[in-house]
Amino acid sequence: MKEASALKITKGRGEASFFRVTCKDNGKGMPHQDIPNMFGRVLSGTKYGLRQTRGKFGLGAKMALIWSKMSTGLPIEIRSSLKGQNYVSFCRLDIDIHRNVPHVHAHEKLDNREKWHGAEIQVIIEGNWTTYRSKILHYMRQMAVITPYAQFLFRFISDIADKNITVRFARRTDVMPPVPSETKHHPSAVDLLLIKRLIAETSKQNLLQFLQHEFVNISKSHADRLIGEMGPDFSPKMSVKSLTSQQIVRMRQLFRQAKFDDPSGDCLSPAGEYNLRLGIIKELHPDMVATYANSPQVFEGHPFIVEAGISLGGKDVKQGLNIFRFANRIPLLFEQGADVVTRTAIKRINWNTYKINQAQDKIGVFVSIVSTKIPFKGTGKEYIGDDIDEIASAVKASIKQCCLQLKSKIVKKIQARERQERKRNLFRYIPDVSRAIYEVLERMATDRVEDQKLDQTEKAKQDRKRLRGKEEQSQNMDGKRQHYDYEDAEILQKVLMKEISQATLREKLSEHVEKVDYEMVLEYAAQSGVSEEAHESMYLPALDHVGPFTTLHSPLFVFRLLI
Repeated sequence: MKEASALKITKGRGEASFFRVTCKDNGKGMPHQDIPNMFGRVLSGTKYGLRQTRGKFGLGAKMALIWSKMSTGLPIEIRSSLKGQNYVSFCRLDIDIHRNVPHVHAHEKLDNREKWHGAEIQVIIEGNWTTYRSKILHYMRQMAVITPYAQFLFRFISDIADKNITVRFARRTDVMPPVPSETKHHPSAVDLLLIKRLIAETSKQNLLQFLQHEFVNISKSHADRLIGEMGPDFSPKMSVKSLTSQQIVRMRQLFRQAKFDDPSGDCLSPAGEYNLRLGIIKELHPDMVATYANSPQVFEGHPFIVEAGISLGGKDVKQGLNIFRFANRIPLLFEQGADVVTRTAIKRINWNTYKINQAQDKIGVFVSIVSTKIPFKGTGKEYIGDDIDEIASAVKASIKQCCLQLKSKIVKKIQARERQERKRNLFRYIPDVSRAIYEVLERMATDRVEDQKLDQTEKAKQDRKRLRGKEEQSQNMDGKRQHYDYEDAEILQKVLMKEISQATLREKLSEHVEKVDYEMVLEYAAQSGVSEEAHESMYLPALDHVGPFTTLHSPLFVFRLLI
């Protein structure tokens, strides 16, 4: 939940005001004694192990506190409670920027009558709602896309009731991505400083154990071979703490030259193709959507996974390309033009090949990249550079896979539209065709009756003389008369008896068009492997099941077997 309460409203666009911003969640909370250091001290933590982390700097709350201190000088207020805890921790503090220590104004325990758990942060800052309103709502919408398993409530509360805003982003699923696991460094991804830090912090005594246990993809035999290639100054039993700077440089050079197996992507936690599809459908309501999750790949010794989604049409989507970028499941809002996703979508994808009009169609491009190291560019870490070939190729391949899925759907839609248009045209001409056919049948029936009467008269009344004189003419007339078989004669007789009318022909032609159209649909469905039964979208709510269960994942659905 996010609440923004305006303390002062200014009418001029671009003018700043003061806002109370409250952010509250129902997460696990924070320990009472750790709150001052967690918010009031900027820590320089080590990265002994690698883990996919959300965010960019790990300084979000501290940056809000520093901004509050710079703009208003007011402290930040924190409330937190752990699950099952009978009290709520309350802390009001600011930060001593020069000494990097928290300045605590109040730190106490309050009654937790509601049994609430989570965290709530409240800060008063200077800002401009009018200018950045669209950015805030756009950020919230992107968060709802990439995390459909969470519910967000955004409220803007103003002194003027007409300016109040409440936006709810509903939860769509309870299937969450797995928690990212910690992994060790890959030899090809370390530098001299990191090697020195690993040596200082390791508990291993000799070089062989250090190589084998502090890096991934180095087995005992591989470590022996590496030590042998390092030179005569190295031995498996030598103390790792005794390595000189020159020896560490040699180790780093060998790491860069040697070949190692790529790190596994098991430590990563992507959003999941299923969740990405649900998020896109939930927030954009597109006419078509396609998603694709790439297999784990590697750049500079770091594993990464690219997930992509392409949507066509939808709610509140502009014509042309609408780019949505995510890094470790966090939306990227700024410096879009230089990002690898934007450049790939604009310059490296030929949308016309996939029956998509880049200028006129409403195209949503969603790309999520997760990795133990996101190669951000710029000091603000707002975009991923276009200079890493592995990532650029993976992004392009993922978008193309989505486009291929959409092309198949678009072709089917075009064919269905052509069938409907052909059917419409046939129905349009049925009245004229039925009238023309009926007129022809009616004329044929009348001629047949006249021919029959003429034959009978000639046999009874005409004498031989006239027959001899007009023998040639009679033969010519007989040659021109139309002879009909039994079925044709029966139809003409029904026309005479008014059993077949123009309305009857119109009805039969309509039935024939419907039958032919249905047969064409069945033939196309059989060729495409699609069942002939009609499909209807259904949304099943999750069951409140407390017992054990097994979950089977698919890009299109998650099947949960209750035990």
